Amino acid sequence: MKRTSPAFGRRGLLRGGAAIVGSSALPFTYTYHRIARAAKYGELVPDPDGIIDLPPGFTYKVLTRLFDPMSDGYRSPGLPDAMGAFPGPDEDTVVLMRNHELGVLDILHTPLHPEQQAPPESYNPAASGCVTRLVIDNETLAVKSSNLVLFGTLRNCAGGKSPWGWLSCEETVDGKHGYTYLCSTEATSVQPPRQIAGYGRFRHEAACVDPDTLVAYLTEDRGDSCFYRFVPSDKADPFTGKLQALRAVEEDEFATSDMEVGQVVPIAWIDVDEPTPGDDSVRGQAQAKGAAIVKRGEGIYYWQGAVYVCSTSGGPVGGGQISKLVDGPEGGTLELLARSEDLEVLDHPDNIAIAPWGELFMAEDGDGEDYVRVLDAKGQVFDFARNAKSDSEFSGVCFSPDGKTLFVNLMFDHLTLAIRGPFPEFTPPPETTGGETETGGDSESGGSAAPTSGGVSSTSAEVSTSGESTDADATGSASGGALDDDGGCGCKADAGGPGLGAVLAAAGALALRKRGAASEG
Repeated sequence: MKRTSPAFGRRGLLRGGAAIVGSSALPFTYTYHRIARAAKYGELVPDPDGIIDLPPGFTYKVLTRLFDPMSDGYRSPGLPDAMGAFPGPDEDTVVLMRNHELGVLDILHTPLHPEQQAPPESYNPAASGCVTRLVIDNETLAVKSSNLVLFGTLRNCAGGKSPWGWLSCEETVDGKHGYTYLCSTEATSVQPPRQIAGYGRFRHEAACVDPDTLVAYLTEDRGDSCFYRFVPSDKADPFTGKLQALRAVEEDEFATSDMEVGQVVPIAWIDVDEPTPGDDSVRGQAQAKGAAIVKRGEGIYYWQGAVYVCSTSGGPVGGGQISKLVDGPEGGTLELLARSEDLEVLDHPDNIAIAPWGELFMAEDGDGEDYVRVLDAKGQVFDFARNAKSDSEFSGVCFSPDGKTLFVNLMFDHLTLAIRGPFPEFTPPPETTGGETETGGDSESGGSAAPTSGGVSSTSAEVSTSGESTDADATGSASGGALDDDGGCGCKADAGGPGLGAVLAAAGALALRKRGAASEG
């Protein structure tokens, strides 16, 4: 590890290291000055087992390793990527939905045993991309059951939670691939693929859904990508509608990477005429109409009436940006909240998640050491975890519904971990039916109720042989690294009443005050 002076070290004040600006959507307000590092939870403690360094009082449990047996007769695949945590089938359980970013015939990381054939429900029997489901005891963190849900896709990178279940996105347009799939959190066996063609065919990264409008927001992992939304024609038919791309009102092909911290850009949306082309032309169609250009869109998260978006290669040093989108039927605004100006402070954030008390957790995918880093509502960026095992990227950051457990992957080490410790206390909002949609299910449960829509199809694909396979050693470590620009491994404000956002904002503010008082005492 590189040694630096206390005044300018990784955990000290780094002048100009990260620029942050604030948003009223989170408790407190960000300050408009360049800040540096803070050890908010305490200095990281070296892990005697050499897996993950955490702050004092925090512990972790390894939930799965590569090729652990699963309950359905398959084995735990490698390269775990994005995840989402949902309420489980029992009050004391959590369901963890997990992507695996595998390519074609990836025998080093496949869930199939050597003698097993691809399940008949496979989308493409030659492809190894998949989604697994873990049912976890919320008290002991024991894995009660595990199974394969989706198989035969390619490079299932990120995705996101939705009112209907887990959205799993393909980060490739090879062959018949390049889509988003809906996966039930209640599926105890492999299911036929439920493809959402309306969300477009391109090099998908992540997705989130406004639980009120059912508008979906989608990122694309290209050096010259666009940012998309899908607007349903009717909430009762949420997968039939229009795919649109974000455009800056005042400038065609606006480069979001050049935004200054605190800059607010008025936006509009333009229709994508052909959302499922046979080639990789969706972004080209959009940019021909003036769509904004994003440098590798990655993690995305819906929180209290706004969408928080990560551009992993944006900013002056190409180290990443965090933006806030406030949307409306006719347009909205895009605001730059934070950007890396020094890779020692923030190095290519990828998956993101907002804790129930309002802190934004970022999984890094940079060169060398990778961290889980946190942006808090006071405008501080600080280390929460360090991969002590290898240079593998972190992935899959997400919180359990009760906010007590942080789930995370060491992707190229093929480990899924659960982390617990002195997180801020907060009061969960009361149960409400406000998140329920006309399609069944709600914004938190991710139930299996499927919308009645021609937009979701159970389908199969032609066998593709030109996909990519990852060669990371099955038991060793490998560097995830920051890939080149073309690599890559809705929101509207609440207009009435305090609502869920206000409840969580107040709870978050109270939690931070409690922690501050405790630290002063």
